[in-house]
Amino acid sequence: MENKVDAYKIFESVARNESISKASEELFISQPAVSQSIKKLEQMVGGELFNRTKSGVQLTSEGRVFYDYIKQGLEYIENGERVFSSLKNIETGTIRIGASTTITKHILMPYLKKFHKKFPNVSIEIVNHLSGTLVSMLKNGLVDLLILSLPMQDSADLQIYPFARVNDIFCASPDYLDFKKVYALSDLSKYKLIAQKRPSNTRLFFDEFLKQKNAKLKPEIEAVSFSVVCELTKIGFGYSCLTREYILQELKNGELKQIKTNNLPSPREIGLVLYKNTTPSFASKELIDLILNTK
Repeated sequence: MENKVDAYKIFESVARNESISKASEELFISQPAVSQSIKKLEQMVGGELFNRTKSGVQLTSEGRVFYDYIKQGLEYIENGERVFSSLKNIETGTIRIGASTTITKHILMPYLKKFHKKFPNVSIEIVNHLSGTLVSMLKNGLVDLLILSLPMQDSADLQIYPFARVNDIFCASPDYLDFKKVYALSDLSKYKLIAQKRPSNTRLFFDEFLKQKNAKLKPEIEAVSFSVVCELTKIGFGYSCLTREYILQELKNGELKQIKTNNLPSPREIGLVLYKNTTPSFASKELIDLILNTK
């Protein structure tokens, strides 16, 4: 027997038209093929679906009940096909992205602007949280992809694609210290260090840098977000190690100044993170391609 869905479509057409010949014309298949399909369907369900008359065919009482369900089922299938086609053509859909507030603002937004211009009907949901929480959400299917600072500690079962590079510099407000001087890391221990709290990737990267340099710098002020660290630095609470690409405006207008040091952290990468056990949606694939292939 042919595919069940095809058999149900033939049955629906015959029932609606009350004619095998009209169904044949509508479906562009021969009358014998239509008759054979109906006969096999009746054998499969175990009963007569039509009464044959001189003027055509009419549903039996059981056939009418069967028809009501088949009609609804075919409508659901057709709706599903239309929705899938819309998703495939990126005419609709939702992408759930996990990222920090800072990365969302300074890294992700330009890509989202380009994506939205091309696919305006795709919804974007952004979840801002710590990296560890976002990784758990990715593995549990609560977000589709992550944009995170690298390196990551928990990389098992993840696909990581670095696509951008940023640089960390020591900064302070213009009147906090002498900016003509070049400071050794040990010199900075005399001043108040402001840093993000653990376990943010930015803080872990900074701590590893200090460990490698054997620098005894301990934060006196800690904040959850990059923006709060930046604001506290601007108003003179202390100095901090900030991502240069995120504070270009503050450096330009003089709210912050770079401290000259004999050591700086190595450039840091930003990566797109996927869970290996899932297949991205059509919309997600388009965004991923846009991010990874935009120079």
